[in-house]
Amino acid sequence: MKIIFMGTPDFAVGTLDALVEAGHNVTLAVTQPDRVKGRGKAVSMPPVKECAIKHGISVFQPEKVKEAEAVERLRAEDADIIVVAAFGQILSKEILEMPKYGCINVHASLLPKYRGAAPIQWSIIDGEEKTGVTIMQMNEGLDTGDILTQREVPILSTETGGSLFDKLAETGAKLCVETITEIEKGNITPVQQDDSRSSYAKMLKKELGQIDFEKSAEETERLIRALNPWPSAYTTMDGNMVKIWETQVLPEGEGTSETQETSKPGTITSVSKDFFTVACGKGQLKVLSLQKNGKKRMSAHDFMLGHTVTVGTVLGE
Repeated sequence: MKIIFMGTPDFAVGTLDALVEAGHNVTLAVTQPDRVKGRGKAVSMPPVKECAIKHGISVFQPEKVKEAEAVERLRAEDADIIVVAAFGQILSKEILEMPKYGCINVHASLLPKYRGAAPIQWSIIDGEEKTGVTIMQMNEGLDTGDILTQREVPILSTETGGSLFDKLAETGAKLCVETITEIEKGNITPVQQDDSRSSYAKMLKKELGQIDFEKSAEETERLIRALNPWPSAYTTMDGNMVKIWETQVLPEGEGTSETQETSKPGTITSVSKDFFTVACGKGQLKVLSLQKNGKKRMSAHDFMLGHTVTVGTVLGE
């Protein structure tokens, strides 16, 4: 099948690779323009551009894909289908209706749940036990198109945003190739989404990572996992910002005392060789891995070799 591929970040790379490996004729990769990144102000190519160059695929990087010149560039490809995976721009009706089989999207949730920009992280934050990938026929709405295929992926109790990202990217790549095969055969029956069951996974901002110890230990632990590796969860210790990378919920009744149970949320309640515990609005957290601002990530054990961690210190003050 003759395909235009639209995508930008790492999540989309696996799908582009899979389409090429499956023998499809990907004639054009459409991605966001190169951007200046980092303190060195170096110009960085989107991961999909790097992947396309590797495969010898032409690359198109419009600032706005809905502009007339960009639309005509797409039309010139005479593609059978447009495959979209985390592209980052809204497609016009004109583009959506351009190919024979329309435009399909690889979305990292079991639609209609978690429409929007950050379904992977919000599924962990919200304590879901499973998520998955949906291949959707795109329309003009935000992730509201008909469902073509879906595949579930369990969310482990130790899952981070990064590990789930990798699983869903791999699942999405395989499912996309399988779905296109079934589209060619005429075996797909689109299923309309039930809007009453929808939810919105809003875009992640760095401010979301500021830990509120008034919340329960379970909620806080999920937030920390979900925002690992980006944008990361953080607090302050003795006035200095620290990122918290790994925690565990202290089992109910373990290591508790009257002082610990009545401590203000954010208070360090105990210190041991390999971790320290922090009081939350409900329950306590073991802090196992953290990072002082400007330093490397390290285990709590190594951190405490070089930093004094004292019972009674309140994090976040």
